[in-house]
Amino acid sequence: MRSVHVLCVAALFVAGFGAQRLNAQDAASAVELQNKLLAEYPLTRTTADRSDIVTAGTVVELRKNTLLMYSTTAPAAPMNSYKNGVIQQSAAGNYMRGFGKLMLVGGDSADLQNIPSRKFVIGEKFWVTDIRIAQDGVIFTVFSDPYGDLRYYGQLKFPFPVKKTIPPAAQVISMVEEVLSAAGAPAAEAPQPTPAAEAPQPAPEALPALTPPPPPADQPPAPPKTIKVGQTKAVVIATWGEPSKDVKLAAKEILVYPDMKVILVAGKVSDVQ
Repeated sequence: MRSVHVLCVAALFVAGFGAQRLNAQDAASAVELQNKLLAEYPLTRTTADRSDIVTAGTVVELRKNTLLMYSTTAPAAPMNSYKNGVIQQSAAGNYMRGFGKLMLVGGDSADLQNIPSRKFVIGEKFWVTDIRIAQDGVIFTVFSDPYGDLRYYGQLKFPFPVKKTIPPAAQVISMVEEVLSAAGAPAAEAPQPTPAAEAPQPAPEALPALTPPPPPADQPPAPPKTIKVGQTKAVVIATWGEPSKDVKLAAKEILVYPDMKVILVAGKVSDVQ
């Protein structure tokens, strides 16, 4: 999958730079930026009709107001752009508004009145389904959990300071993190004061090792731990212990363990990945 992203990056830059030849430095910078963004924000894969999630990636939390998204039934996602610390709805992109219609580049149109939209604000969470390197910036495609019966999606562009010039990956990631943070990331801990040195204490006298008694011969082995669809959250935690992460997203809750993810809907297990 990553090799496909790398090839797409190279193809986009060839098209974006027109007659200019993609030199080795530009290609290397694009690949480095793509790889670091994918490592920071693993992608979520959706069904072809964008009605549900197939493979869950990183959950991101919005740090800026206001991100416009359309219902996933819309033929094109709205384009937002982050400039000077503010998210703005872009007049350019894959669509333009006019005469009560959503006009697409291909010539198709759809009634705006029939396309539900929603503006997301600080603290709301969603998924990243695509990260694309364009000639003048990085474009994220984001995808929400259901609100009522609707999911929403949109695009968010982070323009490069200089068009056709890829800035260092660290600079781009820093700009993205102003808007999108990986939900559930542990906060940095404040340094603890170093305790004053204490006088050495004599080592306690070693006690003889005790051998635990063997189990009764007729004691049956402990049953293997299992998880089933329909089990409650309390049963899952009682069987598997506390999860390393507990992510709550609208109607869903995801319990993350080292080797699996347990998806709960209405407090009961609906899927295990």
